[in-house]
Amino acid sequence: MAALALIVAVLVKTLQIYSLVLFVRVLLSWFPNLDWSNPALAAISAISDPFLTVFRGLIPPIGGIDLSAIVAFFSLSILQGLLQQSVVLLASASGL
Repeated sequence: MAALALIVAVLVKTLQIYSLVLFVRVLLSWFPNLDWSNPALAAISAISDPFLTVFRGLIPPIGGIDLSAIVAFFSLSILQGLLQQSVVLLASASGL
């Protein structure tokens, strides 16, 4: 049980880092003149765009505003919360 709790805790931390990458991607989208061929920007885009594209397909832009990032952050937050609760339950079940 302790190993499973550790694995889930690492997954939670990974999702927190991914949320930060998504946040940076959303902030960078406000600057239309950025050169996305820059290796650092291309890496951020390659990491975050597949996840955001899922939500862009579900929610069309409203009045030219892309709300898919809000739904993406909300779903990621829910997943993190569920995993954090499972870490607590697994830790308490194993006596940690």
